[in-house]
Amino acid sequence: MKLKLLTALLLGSSILGAAGAAQAQDVTLNVESWRNDDLSIWQEKLIPAFEAKNPGIKVTFSPSAPTEYDAALGAKLQAGSAGDLITCRPFDKSLELYNKGNLTDLTTLPGMENFSPVAKAAWTTDDGKATFCVPMASVIHGFIYNKEAFDKLGIKVPETRDEFFAALDKIKADGTYTPMAMGTKDLWEAATMGYQNIGPNYWKGEEGRLALIKGEQKLTDPDWVAPFKELAKWKPYLGDGFEAQTYPDSQNLFTLGRAAIYPAGSWEISVFNSQAQFKMGAFPPPVEKAGDTCYISDHNDIGIGLNAKSKNPDAAKKFLSWVASPEFAEIYANALPGFFSLNSKPVDMKDPLAQEFVSWRGKCKSTIRSTYQILSRGTPNLENETWVESANVINGTDTPEQAAEKLQKGLDGWYKPAK
Repeated sequence: MKLKLLTALLLGSSILGAAGAAQAQDVTLNVESWRNDDLSIWQEKLIPAFEAKNPGIKVTFSPSAPTEYDAALGAKLQAGSAGDLITCRPFDKSLELYNKGNLTDLTTLPGMENFSPVAKAAWTTDDGKATFCVPMASVIHGFIYNKEAFDKLGIKVPETRDEFFAALDKIKADGTYTPMAMGTKDLWEAATMGYQNIGPNYWKGEEGRLALIKGEQKLTDPDWVAPFKELAKWKPYLGDGFEAQTYPDSQNLFTLGRAAIYPAGSWEISVFNSQAQFKMGAFPPPVEKAGDTCYISDHNDIGIGLNAKSKNPDAAKKFLSWVASPEFAEIYANALPGFFSLNSKPVDMKDPLAQEFVSWRGKCKSTIRSTYQILSRGTPNLENETWVESANVINGTDTPEQAAEKLQKGLDGWYKPAK
């Protein structure tokens, strides 16, 4: 009896030991991010899909508040407590992390072949030799409109600038709706949804953006002043008190059905779908005349990289290769309509508004925001100054020419284009 008991105890101990060893082999990867709105999507869709195919690797999504992310991440990296995987902002913020040795070179990571050089541009060194984050998504700029308002007033979706302003005039004359929901209090809204939205049609997208970086064009050139001239014309259509109107105020004005048009980034789609009680549509920035080539801001927005000091680099690279896969692209783009896959394989999206935005890739030329690559590394920061001047132009405190002169003077103070 004692022998049987001893055998049972030894056997049980052996089984527990084996289970413990298996459990010890489990690796937990922590993901740093500013996208706290995405917590449920990661927990309910993305992580389960990965873990199902990768037993032994667990993933935890640990977001910070968006406004605190950069500082919090910097402190964690310095202390050696940052997660294995780091969600990457586009261009200079992440490039700085790479240059400091915080991010690993992922150029040869399996799956990176699924992305074009343009898709990887926001996370590639200036010389093009190293890519340090896997591209996850871009956002597209345009205009979201209240279909019921347009139907009620008999307005067709504008394709040209003349049609756009004719529509605004008709909405204003009717008086039921504020023609366009945008404020200038938060500054960035005026630049991101204003200047960077309509600007590419004037400076011809990548052609103008790259010429600015090379010093072949200046912000005082006609193609760069012209978007400010159009912004100045928006003022009568923004409603009373727009100068004190915050970004959340603009969102509420539109989703409550009080405004007909919203100068938008596609990231609004999920929020608007859950809040608006009316049908919505979208149109790209109108061109000067019918048949002109159209340009859209299709801006690389979010990627994910490997902490150079991760204790689990092999498991982390497995996860990153999965992020680079069409499977991830399909789940992510449909879970977050308005964040569009940068993967070369097209994604079948279910949301009609997202389908509309992404369809513009097929008829317009894509570019990114003009201030993000290289040109905002010095002081004054061109991105932040563009916020200020876009608001000033709409408010009427600076002329378009004055705004352009200030921006170019600030850029000239520190930026010397490479010859």
